[in-house]
Amino acid sequence: MDAEWQRTFRERMERFQAHRPPRSGEIAVSIKVRIASGCFHREHSPRAYELIDSALAKMPSPTDMFSVQEHESGPEILVYLAVTAAGLGLAKSIVELITAIIKARSEGIKKGDRPSEPLELIVRRIQHDHDFQEEVVLRIGHRDRVEGAEIDRRLDEALRQLVKEGKGTKAKRK
Repeated sequence: MDAEWQRTFRERMERFQAHRPPRSGEIAVSIKVRIASGCFHREHSPRAYELIDSALAKMPSPTDMFSVQEHESGPEILVYLAVTAAGLGLAKSIVELITAIIKARSEGIKKGDRPSEPLELIVRRIQHDHDFQEEVVLRIGHRDRVEGAEIDRRLDEALRQLVKEGKGTKAKRK
């Protein structure tokens, strides 16, 4: 993994946490919707971003619990994950937003957005201010059917792995 990219990612996570520090039992994570090759931003996917903007406008407050970052490779959601004795908690509205982003990509392609390479859903975090952890949740083509329940299940599995790795097992460096 590129050291410069990791530094930039670390700084992005630090800015997010400086805006509203994590509360007890929360960890900051990045949920990235990344195109496998090419670009997935407003210039190349204007129709998709119309739908993404619409989904963002419907998000409940408070917005200090998450931040959406736009990148050339696709949107990234910085969010707090609640880690409790009962399990992990990712807000339902965040899962709905991720599902809306993936669906918006497919709808945008149907209406002329380019390119049409597959998307990857990825979760990442910084552990102990230096270890970078990343789990690929799924890879989905623009013609593949998107189900919110499947995305929720896969996110839960990947986030559990990310938290488990941060609690004693050796962290992955990618």
